[in-house]
Amino acid sequence: MAAFVGFATTLLSLFLFQFLLGVHSATFTIVNQCSYTVWPGILSSAGTAQLSTTGFALQPGESNALSVPTAWSGRLWGRTLCSQDSTGKFACVTGDCGSSTLECAGSGAAPPATLAEFTLNGAGGLDFYDVSLVDGYNLPMTVEPQGGTPGVGNCTVTGCRVDLNGNCPTDLKVMSAGDGQEGVACKSACEAFGDPQYCCSGAYATPDTCKPSTYSQFFKSACPRAYSYAYDDGTSTFTCASADYLITFCPTGSSTSLIKSGNGKYPVAVDITGAADHVISSGKLIMVTLLMAVWRFWQQVL
Repeated sequence: MAAFVGFATTLLSLFLFQFLLGVHSATFTIVNQCSYTVWPGILSSAGTAQLSTTGFALQPGESNALSVPTAWSGRLWGRTLCSQDSTGKFACVTGDCGSSTLECAGSGAAPPATLAEFTLNGAGGLDFYDVSLVDGYNLPMTVEPQGGTPGVGNCTVTGCRVDLNGNCPTDLKVMSAGDGQEGVACKSACEAFGDPQYCCSGAYATPDTCKPSTYSQFFKSACPRAYSYAYDDGTSTFTCASADYLITFCPTGSSTSLIKSGNGKYPVAVDITGAADHVISSGKLIMVTLLMAVWRFWQQVL
């Protein structure tokens, strides 16, 4: 009997350990609603497990579901206007990762590129996610949490639904290599000019010294929930818990921007401190309940 009690206690301890770590393997479903082929690229952060693929093709209307490891961190983007030359070298006009193959294999996107960024099971068991235009823009993209824990985080749809390539400021516009008449991407001011005040570097490397520019405000006014410059956290980083994620290229209604809040102001990212406390408090409550059940079991056995 003592051996059985010890075995049961060990199993319960392992369960509690896994629970309190907030273990959850997510599924990323990547959908291409564009009228053209998109080649998604994926980069895992240093020290983070690699996904089963780092690059593939999505024809219009196609989707691909990927299993994402617990506590994964990284970024995802869409490459456009890709081709393979006579030597077999693969390259893209926008979002190219420089690997010369379909798989990005540990390389990131060359700017400009619209980026979806994730840290899963981070502080307090929360997922942190955003869509960033800090490195520029190349196509519309949204991130939509699905099935998150109720009441934890705000699980907001974020991203940029607008096609900015046509209206991109002339100084930032990337033109097609063919006739040079069509805008295919929109640079950040940092990439276009290399000025520290646009790059939030040097003397401008703090939130107090690096402020929105007229160029970053172009992105922000069109896509109010997306990152527009390095210190744009307040309206651009969102949280959820134990969710799967739908990442859509050219989401329905891509000709219009994401709507503002009902009061006409930009939506505000969740207060992550309170959400983290909620997750931790819930974990403690369940842990205490289970420990009490074990104690009662011991009393009956002994």
